Amino acid sequence: MMLRKYFGVLFAAIILSLYGCGGQGGKGLNLFSIEDEIALGKQVKQEIESNPQDYPILPEAGNQQIYSYIRGLGDRLLKTGQVAYRNDFAWEIKIIDDDQTLNAFCTPGGYIYVYTGLIKFLDAEDELMGVLGHEIAHAALRHSTRQLTKLYGIQVLTSVITGNSDPGMIEQIALALVSLKFSRGHETEADQYSVIYMCGTDMNAAGAAGFFEKMEDQPSPPEFLSTHPNPGNRVLEIKEDKVEYGCSGSKTNQTTYQKMKALL
Repeated sequence: MMLRKYFGVLFAAIILSLYGCGGQGGKGLNLFSIEDEIALGKQVKQEIESNPQDYPILPEAGNQQIYSYIRGLGDRLLKTGQVAYRNDFAWEIKIIDDDQTLNAFCTPGGYIYVYTGLIKFLDAEDELMGVLGHEIAHAALRHSTRQLTKLYGIQVLTSVITGNSDPGMIEQIALALVSLKFSRGHETEADQYSVIYMCGTDMNAAGAAGFFEKMEDQPSPPEFLSTHPNPGNRVLEIKEDKVEYGCSGSKTNQTTYQKMKALL
């Protein structure tokens, strides 16, 4: 039975490689089924949240208001009906208590982590929603598992999927996801979908552009840009996407955002 499953996965990988597409939304070969992706996401979540030294999660007790606010922003994006796997992935947001790090990331399966440093750095609600939309897109378009397929290859990942991998391989892959660098194509795609998601709200759909403009003014590249490379004309392309998709929202909710981030 296990051998049959192995060859089934391998055959599927060959077919996918011929078409160069691994499923809904994103481009590129992907050996992971949705069930595999969900399972991997849970493993990554466990690795992150069992390591408070590197990932100090902000306690929910005493911080209910800021958690409710940020999760509300994420929910507004998810309710637009544009997010793939809306009902399959967890779409859980947690805050990492680290004021020195300007970063956010999303694991396979929709576990989103936002650093307090990034929340305090930004100026308006549309900027943070732009970042959340970008990270949601990475998960919804399954960019992480596409990158893993490319990095680790068919032999290693089929052994993981079929349960025949060496001990510790799944943990190694889970930890690698936290610092995974996305391709230029995946970054462009995540930017586009951030606009698409926000276009379904009354917010400025080019909020991610304001975020990247602030990032470009930093004296040294922040952590976010080390895992999310900044291709040329990124800000311009996001603003052009807003026009192309006919997004009419213009709200930034700067005053509300300033009050909320003061809670941290």
